[in-house]
Amino acid sequence: MATLNEKKTCSERMENFRRFVWNPETKLFMGRTLINWVWISLYYLAFYVVMTGIFALSIYSLMRTVNPYEPDYQDQLKSPGVTLRPDVYGHRGLQIYYNASDNKTWEGLVTMLQTFLTAYSPAAQHLNINCTSNTYFIQNTFDGPNNTKLSCKFTSDMLQNCSGITDPTFGFPEGKPCFIVKMNRIIKFYPGNGTAPRVDCTYVGDESRPLEVEYYPVNGTFNLHYFPYYGKKAQPTYSNPLVAVKFLNITKNVEVKIVCKIIGAGITFDNVHDPYEGKVEFKLKIED
Repeated sequence: MATLNEKKTCSERMENFRRFVWNPETKLFMGRTLINWVWISLYYLAFYVVMTGIFALSIYSLMRTVNPYEPDYQDQLKSPGVTLRPDVYGHRGLQIYYNASDNKTWEGLVTMLQTFLTAYSPAAQHLNINCTSNTYFIQNTFDGPNNTKLSCKFTSDMLQNCSGITDPTFGFPEGKPCFIVKMNRIIKFYPGNGTAPRVDCTYVGDESRPLEVEYYPVNGTFNLHYFPYYGKKAQPTYSNPLVAVKFLNITKNVEVKIVCKIIGAGITFDNVHDPYEGKVEFKLKIED
């Protein structure tokens, strides 16, 4: 017991540690001979080489089975989501309030639209081609530059009165604002079953109430030659087609709720779990 309870000085503890690291009498380094350490090092070297090889082989095998142009597991939505520009989200959802006579309340909205449409300028679209057909642009080969597929041009001037060219304020000070509807991308999605899908905007809960609007392009359609979409790698310069909606008779100083639906075969807008599938709802209030 006396030996177990014997207290050692700091120098004695350091001496014991030094002899543990290297014992000149037994020639042991940290309790093992040199040959033991060599065998241990070789074992762990071989172990990690084998593990690294197995990991690399697994990654290689996985990458050989992955399609670089199309993900194996895609979004399970029945139809694409729909977004609105300008996208002003509040605590109660998408809501756009402004005062037509106070430019400070709508300048930010106009800037959002101008910034968004910079990607649709002729300069930004110079790598895309002019498409004139009204049918799906099916591409079975990679005929674009750098082994890619071709993409059709969509330029902001196609939005006519809502392009920001003739009216840089997009009609906001007149109380006849323009909004842009965009349908999200789904790889190899063929909307409309051969008929161009279109945008239809109405008041929520009262579709019989007249809502006077103008759509650009004509009839608010998404031309079929922008579909199908083949993915970012296959079509790096692809731009979503747009539809601009100009509201002409919004009652001033009254909050209204509007829904813009995409009408077309294969596109649904009745999913209660996703309010932006196939449609977009928003609140609009224009003060004077």
